[in-house]
Parts: sequence; C-alpha cells; structure tokens
Amino acid sequence: MPSPADPTAAAAQKLALSALAASVAETATFPLDLLKTRLQLQGQALTAAAAAQQQAAAAAAQQQAGAAAAAAARAAARPGLAAVALSVVHTEGFMGLYAGLAPAVLRHVPYTGIRVLAFEQLRGLAQRTLGTQPGAPLPLPAGLAAGLVAGGLGQLVAVPADLVKVRMQADGRAVAAGLAGAPRYRGVLHAFRTIAAHQGLPGLWRGSLPAVQRAALVNLGELSTYDAAKRAVLRSGVTGGDNAWAHAASSVCSGFCASVVSTPADVVKTRLMAQDPAVPTYRGMLHCFTATLRAEGLRGLYAGFLPTWARLGPWQLTFWLSFEQLRKAAGLGGF
Repeated sequence: MPSPADPTAAAAQKLALSALAASVAETATFPLDLLKTRLQLQGQALTAAAAAQQQAAAAAAQQQAGAAAAAAARAAARPGLAAVALSVVHTEGFMGLYAGLAPAVLRHVPYTGIRVLAFEQLRGLAQRTLGTQPGAPLPLPAGLAAGLVAGGLGQLVAVPADLVKVRMQADGRAVAAGLAGAPRYRGVLHAFRTIAAHQGLPGLWRGSLPAVQRAALVNLGELSTYDAAKRAVLRSGVTGGDNAWAHAASSVCSGFCASVVSTPADVVKTRLMAQDPAVPTYRGMLHCFTATLRAEGLRGLYAGFLPTWARLGPWQLTFWLSFEQLRKAAGLGGF
C-alpha cells in the first residue's frame, strides 16, 4: 500500500476510495433519484390543451369555493411520490426504478472523487493562508467558498454522464406514458456515441451551466456543512470521538442543507437536459426558471424536494460512513 506521506499516492487513494463509496451510495439510493427526476419532469408534460383545462378548472374552483379549492384542484393534477413509484413499478417493472443507473454510477467516479479531493485541498490552502491549525474549523465564508468551487469543478467533468443519466430516465418515462415507442438509446455507450454524432462533443455538455450551478450549490450545502458539523460534533464530545455516530450526525445536517439550496437549480438542470434539442421547450436557464415559476409557482421549483431530501439523507449517510471507514483502513485518517 502506498504511503500516505506521498501526496500523489494519497491523492490517488482518496480519489479511488471516494469513487467506491459514492458508487455504493448511488446504487443504494438510485430509485429515489429516478422518482425525483420523474417528478421534476411531470410539470412540463402537460400539453397546451391540458394546461388550459387545468387553469380553467382552477379558476372555476377559485370562484366557487375560494383559493383553497383552487389549490386542491391544481394539486390533484400532480401525482405525488408514492403514485409515481407505483406507476413506474406497474408499467416498467421493479427494474424500471434503476433505469439510468450505469451512467449515474459512472458520473460519480470523476464527480465525487474530484469534489472531495478539491475540497480537502482548498480547505488546507485556506487554513495555511489564514494561519489556522489543520484541525481548526474554517470561517463560514471560506468553507462555503471551498464547497462551491469543489462542487462546480467536479460536475464540470461529470456533465456528459449526468446528461446521459437524465435522458435515459426521461426515455423510460416517455415510453411508459405512451409518448415514445422505444428509448432513444440502447445503453450508456450508445447514448454517448449518438449524442456526440448528432450534436458534436459540445452536445455532451448541454445543460452544463445549470448542472455546474446545481452541483456548486449542493456542495456548498453538503461539503462545507459536513465539515463544519463534524468539527462541531467532535468538539462537543457527544459521540465519544471521530466515529460512525459523528459521521452519521454530520451527514444528516449536510443532506438537509444541500437539498434546500440545490433543488431549484436541479429542476432547471433536469428540464434543460431532458428536452429535445431539435424542439427545445426552454431557451436557456433563466427562461426555464421563470417559465417554471410562472406556470407552476414555487412548488414547481421544488418539485422532487421530498425524494431529493429522502435520497440525500441516506446517500450522505451511506457515503460518509463508507468513505470515512475506507480512509481509516487505508491509513489516510478522517476527512
């Protein structure tokens, strides 16, 4: 085993271990990610006629029974998490919950490896610059900035795999709803080849701006919160040291914060990536944001928040417990 004293070997080990831990966490929680994507896409699936009928029904309900009835009429048109899950299993089978798993796991190899390693490096740089001890907590602005930069950098590399994952998930939904006869892609490699052939290499980075923005916000809430929460837990001594209880408590905090700050950007990213480039629904990130807000309200921007939070909690717990234990076993110490 390479010595952790060798910076290059230690960095390579951290990249490999973070990718392994992320793959385990991604596989364990992927069905919730698929349901989140379906919920985020369903708001734009209404045809113009259906949307007009929905607005008319809501207006009539408002006139007859007030704003509460109108809200109920709008809510009835949007199935919830349980209904979407049952629909997927009924129409696509249990394995339909894992459509797009391969590119999702592939995405985390560069994404999580780069973001975690970059955050550690930026944290160390900030500590040296500020003259603080390696174990001391970072000032909040420095921690937030480190998480923001690390997340954006990791996602920039991982956008193609993220794009393929979203499109394969969207294809499964379109086929199940009878909107398409068959998926556009036979598999992950076919998806990469097809997109590159028809749209060029830049096509693999379609939707990269909201994707990078979303990842930056996720890691602003995730990495910086986990780092700060873990150090606070260790200082309190409530868990008795740097152990699984400390990692679990810190991951719960980071998962919630990441969900709150990132869901609107995640909705925009998903819709821009899933749309047909030949007949785009949205002109860009700002248009998608404003159109969603105007048509669906704030609720539309937080479509999929429940499965996002429900997934990020277990994902964070699985990842950080696995990653911290793998680091210790490799002699690299805690995060």
